[in-house]
Amino acid sequence: MMHPYAQIILTAIVFLCMLHAAFGMDEYGWVDPSSTSDTASNPCYLDQQSCGCCVMQKQLNKMEQYFNFSYEGMHHVLTESKMALNNFRESRSAFSVALNSNARMLCFGPFPDDKRIPFKHVFINLGDSYSTDTSIFTAPRSGVYSLAVTIYSDIDSPINPFAACANLMVNGHAVAVLPEHKGNDPEDSSTVVVAVGLKAGDQVVVLLPAGCVICDNLSHFNTFTGFLLHTTDS
Repeated sequence: MMHPYAQIILTAIVFLCMLHAAFGMDEYGWVDPSSTSDTASNPCYLDQQSCGCCVMQKQLNKMEQYFNFSYEGMHHVLTESKMALNNFRESRSAFSVALNSNARMLCFGPFPDDKRIPFKHVFINLGDSYSTDTSIFTAPRSGVYSLAVTIYSDIDSPINPFAACANLMVNGHAVAVLPEHKGNDPEDSSTVVVAVGLKAGDQVVVLLPAGCVICDNLSHFNTFTGFLLHTTDS
């Protein structure tokens, strides 16, 4: 079926062709049937009106084929564009979380063993790949991801050599370590940003090593952020 816009255009073209045929029939090479030239092999010479309609019909068919071809081409391009857009939307993955949202400063740690840091306050979780229940980010697709961790503590303890420290882990292996030795002031912080290649299903967590402590409140000093830079799967 012809596209509605193409039908309107073709109607206008046919109207112009009919006007042109009415005022310029000699342009198509028609001659008087009484001419002495051989007309038996050309039926158009015997019926000029029918021949004009035949010529216009052929032109109309050509234009219809052209418009149908153009419409099919545009429809194909539009379909591919929609598929690419949907694929892009499905591949989006980004999250950013903080330790807590308490009005007063609360600390996590120190513990005798390594503990998974429970980032509970969610800024964004596009794709729902970060779980606040497990504090694990699971890569939805294979690709290159940007991961960032910031830790902070506000504890003044002379017996604690590391006030703030953490390990960024991928599938149980440390890819970045954030140690911060205690200084002269009670506040300590550290930040790391890395780009890593992950496979679909890889799990990323932030661990608090034994003896370390982090503290946070509404200021959100402790954050864990990640997003997909580009996919590597087909």
